[in-house]
Amino acid sequence: MRTPTRRAMLGTGIALTGGGLLAACSGSGTDHSGHGGQPASDPAGYVAPGGKEVAAAEAKRTPGPVRKMKLTATPATLDLGGRTVRTWAYDDELPGKEVRVTAGDTLALTLANHLPQSTSIHWHGLALRNDMDGTPGLSQAPIKAGASFEYRFTTAHPGTYWFHPHSGVQQDRGLYAPLIVEDPKEPLKYDKEWVVVLDDWVDGVDGSTPDAVLAELGKGMGGMDHDGMNMGESGGMDHGGMSHDGHHMSNMSQMPATAEAVADKAPSPKPSGPSRMMMGATSKLLGGDAGDVAYPYYLVNGRTADNPETFRARPGDRVRIRFINAGGDTAFRVALGGHRMTVTHTDGFPVAHAETDALLLGMGERYDVLVTAQDGTFPLTALAEGKKQSAMAVLRTGGGAAPEPSVRPKELDGELLQARQLKADGSVRLKPGRPDRTITLELTGSMTAYDWAINGRKYDPAQRYPVRGGERVRLSFVNSTQMWHPMHLHGHTFSLGDGGPRKDTAIVLPGQTLDVDFDADNPGLWMIHCHNVYHSESGMMTVLGYRR
Repeated sequence: MRTPTRRAMLGTGIALTGGGLLAACSGSGTDHSGHGGQPASDPAGYVAPGGKEVAAAEAKRTPGPVRKMKLTATPATLDLGGRTVRTWAYDDELPGKEVRVTAGDTLALTLANHLPQSTSIHWHGLALRNDMDGTPGLSQAPIKAGASFEYRFTTAHPGTYWFHPHSGVQQDRGLYAPLIVEDPKEPLKYDKEWVVVLDDWVDGVDGSTPDAVLAELGKGMGGMDHDGMNMGESGGMDHGGMSHDGHHMSNMSQMPATAEAVADKAPSPKPSGPSRMMMGATSKLLGGDAGDVAYPYYLVNGRTADNPETFRARPGDRVRIRFINAGGDTAFRVALGGHRMTVTHTDGFPVAHAETDALLLGMGERYDVLVTAQDGTFPLTALAEGKKQSAMAVLRTGGGAAPEPSVRPKELDGELLQARQLKADGSVRLKPGRPDRTITLELTGSMTAYDWAINGRKYDPAQRYPVRGGERVRLSFVNSTQMWHPMHLHGHTFSLGDGGPRKDTAIVLPGQTLDVDFDADNPGLWMIHCHNVYHSESGMMTVLGYRR
């Protein structure tokens, strides 16, 4: 892990008191990256993650039967389908073993940390109690190497979710798994279910690690080796993120690391392996620059297209596919050859059903679809948008040769439905109402300096945007950069536009503004960040805080 990270260097005004860390103005912990920091036990004027308000909100969720589980984060050797890598994973599996519960159940999952550094679990998309959200230095203390921690919370809402660390760039290793919360009154009728997890992979390939990738990107274009760059579709470079007068949107200086961050740090990564910086990867769907990282592999359920997973069904079966993009820096365009898909959910919440040939998933997004299986063998292809590579799995209902790894089904270039075109199902539609509060979040930074931030300010846990319980809040994401950003809100779902779908992660295109509304009904301290793990780790995240 790259230590101290830029975020670890931002905890100003910290004093070490009685073994705990107290922030001068906020009382918050320090380092989201997992190097150190206690939870914000007494944030001045704000609801604490373990406060009575959080306990009261959890009590209203009417906890049901307790589902006890155990999970181990550990170094592992994994077979990606012909390529063996050393990485970190949950119980030596990729993806980690699916966690499946029923809405209303209390999940009691104990994580044992056998990694050489601190870790955590964030339950992506769940509206859960704040002290179980898994953000070290904000909502909990990091889980130290050799320690264990029990996550215990009510799973209130059915849907397709997933979990991963919120500690540095650990998510871009093999530490992720699906979380499926079943609906006890499931309205959909289907014969089989297929959980499809998409990923971009670099860890353990030719000496590469996500931490080394971050270190390379962090130098910006000014410190790069032009001869070693990976060129995308256009072969050009992104000099984006400039304001109209040509100056950088953000130029924040680094600050001293906190005492606990230094004490818990891992060695800084040494340059190794080939350059992973990608230049010139472009996509019209993404408004220009498609990504920063040239990954050597793209995976569906932990397998490359050369040795794909095969899902078996019978002709005529109605199959529910749950798509999860667990990637670090890649949007995926997905399609099932020979089939149309009916979209039923996004980010766990139902939508008015809509048919499409293909879908675009930013990092962190999920979609559920229904398909009626045809007779034969069909590629489920996930195109790494703008990066000229793809991942694949196979749907087999009969005979026939398996598709070639390079197959590009025509559906990928057919009708493509995007989130803004969907409408929330009436059962979950946000009630009409004007916002009581609008929070403007300008997305700033550039590839040139790799200085991603929000409102020109890199992540600092002492910086909070206040809300009060019961308010209708509007988040206005203003993208002043020349890259797209999948923005994620912890602990809540928001509505896209009037009657739009309920989501927790949404793509904000370059030069565009996206307004989303949510009801402030889950007290605590919650992160808002870009779900490009390298952008967030470089500083593009902030905190939403409930006032007492």
